[in-house]
Amino acid sequence: MTVQSPDLISELLRGMRLSGVKYRRIETRAPFGLAFHQAAGKAQFHFISRGPAVLRMESGATFHLSVGDALFIPNGNAHVLMSDEQAPVTPVSEFPSEPICNSVCAITCKPCPENESTVIFSGCMDFELGGMQPLIKAMPEVMMVSRLMSTWPEIHPLLAAMERESMTRQVGFAGILARLADVVAALIVRGWVEAGCGKATGWVQVLRDPRLSRAIYAMHQQPGVNWSVAELAKEAGTSRSVFAERFLSATGTTPAKYLSELRMRLAIQYIRHEHQAIETVALRLGYGSLAAFSRAFKRIVGQAPGTLRETGQTPEEV
Repeated sequence: MTVQSPDLISELLRGMRLSGVKYRRIETRAPFGLAFHQAAGKAQFHFISRGPAVLRMESGATFHLSVGDALFIPNGNAHVLMSDEQAPVTPVSEFPSEPICNSVCAITCKPCPENESTVIFSGCMDFELGGMQPLIKAMPEVMMVSRLMSTWPEIHPLLAAMERESMTRQVGFAGILARLADVVAALIVRGWVEAGCGKATGWVQVLRDPRLSRAIYAMHQQPGVNWSVAELAKEAGTSRSVFAERFLSATGTTPAKYLSELRMRLAIQYIRHEHQAIETVALRLGYGSLAAFSRAFKRIVGQAPGTLRETGQTPEEV
């Protein structure tokens, strides 16, 4: 099914931020089994520079990977990369690592001749969708680049560059790999959204429903407006009762609560990433006073906006 609202897709992709927190270049040989624990609030990315390998998710789903395969795990689910399904498994964190640059380290699990090794480039990433953060929970546990290759051929040269940088290890290769991983992961997400979000249900209905999309898009474009259900129904071109019922069914919440949570997600983005003054953010998001904004922020996010700025910590997902 094709997604119906290009404007809402653009809004989603505009708010998308992917940045590596920790990258690893892993070199090993068969038999091997590398366990990656649940990364709460993070996404995980793997690229097979030299393979093959088998991916087994905590759910039991298994995927056979070959050289050039890339995959994205948007909700950071626990998983294992292994040479075969009978290989012994060791947490990847137990292997010694050697820093290559600020964000990338090298892990050599089993020294071996280069032509016999398996090389994997892995990343643990911050993954944000700005105002559309709830969509992350609707994403599949694994998103494979192989499913996009025929539709988005521009991915091919990026994967070839990743393979080349990982294997030749020229000056600066680690930083280049990290940046390429960010781009490839973003393309995987974009491809999933533009292809209709697979078989996902729940919040994804918003992207598939042109009427709901128009109302949601209006809130995203003007989050400082105190939208009423009647005004949103007019944007959607439906009656007030039909709109309210359809909105609740698709999002699991009311328009008023959605707008409040949208404002807080945007507030976090404005304060953390754009370093805007809290007073400016309060006015931009439709609050008549700093006190009113602070009360709403603390009620929904669980901490005061000033604390977020002082500590630089990431609040729980809104």
